[in-house]
Amino acid sequence: MIETYVIIFIVAVLILSGLFVVKQQTIAVIERFGKYVRTNSPGLNLKVPLVEKVAGRVSLRIQQLDVIVETKTKDDVFVQLKISVQFQILKEKVYDAFYKLQNPHDQITAYIFDVVRAEVPKMILDDVFEKKDDIAIAIQRELKEAMLDYGYDIVKALVTDIDPDSQVKQAMNRINAAEREKVAAQFEGDAQRILIVEKAKAEAESKRLQGQGIADQRREIARGLEESVDVLNNVGINSQEASALIVVTQHYDTLQSIGEHVNSNLILLPNSPQAGSDMLNNMVASFTASNQIGEAMKKANDKKDSKN
Repeated sequence: MIETYVIIFIVAVLILSGLFVVKQQTIAVIERFGKYVRTNSPGLNLKVPLVEKVAGRVSLRIQQLDVIVETKTKDDVFVQLKISVQFQILKEKVYDAFYKLQNPHDQITAYIFDVVRAEVPKMILDDVFEKKDDIAIAIQRELKEAMLDYGYDIVKALVTDIDPDSQVKQAMNRINAAEREKVAAQFEGDAQRILIVEKAKAEAESKRLQGQGIADQRREIARGLEESVDVLNNVGINSQEASALIVVTQHYDTLQSIGEHVNSNLILLPNSPQAGSDMLNNMVASFTASNQIGEAMKKANDKKDSKN
């Protein structure tokens, strides 16, 4: 009876030892006496106890490997690039992925170093920043071709960081700051030029309007003088006397205007009581003499023309 229990116990242990569980997105590699036999999918699986064993488990999930590569650009600037490679093992090539490569991460890292140090030295530093996607595409293309034989599919390659030497970064910052200051100075210069041009236009318009106002003022003064002379002519005063009378009247109007301002420092010469009378007499005499000279010149010209 005891022997029966022992046998049952041994059989149960053997059966239980043959059962194993494979997690989701994982493939189990089974070997029999050290030789590959098959792969088992996720779930509860059975292997032959003492004969077969789980040699390893391969994850089918997408994995990421980050690699930092230091290299030199075409313009002799040392720069560090952080490369992120996303890859996964192909389900139909689990055997190749498990048995052909002992350390896939080292293999992928070696290919990344080779591609980056072949591509970046062809570019200047500015192009490395502008064409980082081209570098990533080149890495993905080379890795995909090389790793496909080992059962690995390269999903994506990214250049996640570009870090030049610290002195180069400081120089780039100074160049950027100087460029921005230059642009700011240009904008300020344009603004000043616009202000000057607009101010000149405003002054020109002001002068034009001022000149127009003065012209209108003089035109109205002339019209007023003409009307005044006509009124005086109608009462028997000739044009010369009328002009002199108008000037004298304006003289006294000016004196009256000056007298209205208490703090005025203006002095009008001559300023004697008889100045107005003298001015009137002098102007009438001047106009009379001018007319006489004009008449004499006219007669002389007429005699000269008759002789010719």
